[in-house]
Amino acid sequence: MRLYFVRHGESEANLLDVFSNRGRVHGLTPLGVQQVRDLAQELAGAGITALYASPLERARETAEPLGRALGLAVELRPGLGEVRPGRWQGQPLGSLRRRKLWSVVHNAPSLARFPEGESFVESQARVVEDLEELRAIHPKRTIACVSHADVIKLAIAHYLGLPLDMFHRLSVAPASVSVLSVADGYARLVRLNDTRATEQVSHD
Repeated sequence: MRLYFVRHGESEANLLDVFSNRGRVHGLTPLGVQQVRDLAQELAGAGITALYASPLERARETAEPLGRALGLAVELRPGLGEVRPGRWQGQPLGSLRRRKLWSVVHNAPSLARFPEGESFVESQARVVEDLEELRAIHPKRTIACVSHADVIKLAIAHYLGLPLDMFHRLSVAPASVSVLSVADGYARLVRLNDTRATEQVSHD
């Protein structure tokens, strides 16, 4: 099975200094919309046979143009949704950085749980369970999943055997493509954080 991970295009939340997940600011920016158009052109010839997405708006706004380019319906999968941050939702990053949990989130994420939200261990288990279901449905096919940075990094870390405490060492930019090949209990990372399709419009 070949699995394409697509991070959503640049969103309004990416431009604000807040910890955002399901808050009022979550759609794509004009740049994000253009990034998705370029991604659709690149992936149109990738042989993708099924398309799945996180239910969050920024992921749906990314997946729908891809679906049109691929001639595929988009199926929403809650398991591909963002890490659930509980009370940290929408909080200013400046204030969060002063909390003791901030250091744990970034230096020992396997020990971190967001207040009234998920732990990273739970988030990783959730997305891997979802991906394993998709592998069973499409054992020798190529599929794409539109999701979020931490969720994609957690999934890649699992399949590569990377300890969870090191998953932040991976980089997954908006509108990037990462590809895993998984077969016979062996996973190979084919592409990571590939932004070539959108570099001409990116201001990173």
